[in-house]
Amino acid sequence: MAVFDLDGIVRALEGIRADWRTSQQRTREPGEREFPSREALADIFDKLKRALFPMRLGPVDMRHESENFYVGYTLDAALRSLLEQARLELRRHAPDHPAVDDHAASIVRRFAAALPDVRRLLDSDVLAAYQGDPAARSVDEVLLCYPGIHALIHHRLAHQLYLLDLPLLARIAAEIAHGETGIDIHPGAQIGPGCFIDHGTGVVIGETARIGRGVRIYQAVTLGAKRFVTDADGNLEKGVARHPIVEDDVVIYAGATILGRVTLGQGAVIGGNVWITDDVAPGATVTQAGPRSTQRPRSLPGPEQERAA
Repeated sequence: MAVFDLDGIVRALEGIRADWRTSQQRTREPGEREFPSREALADIFDKLKRALFPMRLGPVDMRHESENFYVGYTLDAALRSLLEQARLELRRHAPDHPAVDDHAASIVRRFAAALPDVRRLLDSDVLAAYQGDPAARSVDEVLLCYPGIHALIHHRLAHQLYLLDLPLLARIAAEIAHGETGIDIHPGAQIGPGCFIDHGTGVVIGETARIGRGVRIYQAVTLGAKRFVTDADGNLEKGVARHPIVEDDVVIYAGATILGRVTLGQGAVIGGNVWITDDVAPGATVTQAGPRSTQRPRSLPGPEQERAA
């Protein structure tokens, strides 16, 4: 006796898929896989992280003398897999274009060439976390343990895919890190060197946000949009600059919400749980009671001191 009506459920799901494809005007008969794979992207990014930091994120039996061999082997596997995922994304927009494969190969070559620069940026992030957190005992601890660094590794790599016109792959990679860390960084966000996301859970950084050098961000901070621009028909306009600009050396404490295309001036300190929709002057300190000064304090309080205040 059958417990489930599997045949009936399968047929019903087939009908729903057909209705969806019709509603989305997908007239092309599906053959092989049409979309990039989240599982494949997770494996690619795991390999890329291991290749970037082989002695700390690589296999347990990693040795210095085999480092280059391991990096080359792992990168080759990651990039070949990335090439296939890039083809899948590009074919979504031009399924019959004869140059899709060549274009995908060109993109992946440029992505691979950017990896040394990505590694340098990540080194600056690791140093910023180590120097900015008195609880950190070594740069190795930061790399192995800090969710903010894990999120930034994904972001630095995903941002390259975004710049190379692979927005779907970039977004999938970003959402993998979001699910693992609770830190939501859109791959379009521009983040300068030496970024430190401390604790991190609940941080949201929007697509058009621009973050300068040496910025420190605590948990539950939002760099979001205040409103969404629409066209004459009421449809959202894509790509409009709508998120904050954070200049160099800004500190944003836990729970702060900064909305719209506002600028936080260089060296500003944004207190916990504030709501900001206007520009903040360079060097200013903003608290729930409003701006307190226009000079940056000589010694910044830690989050525990700030809460006590």
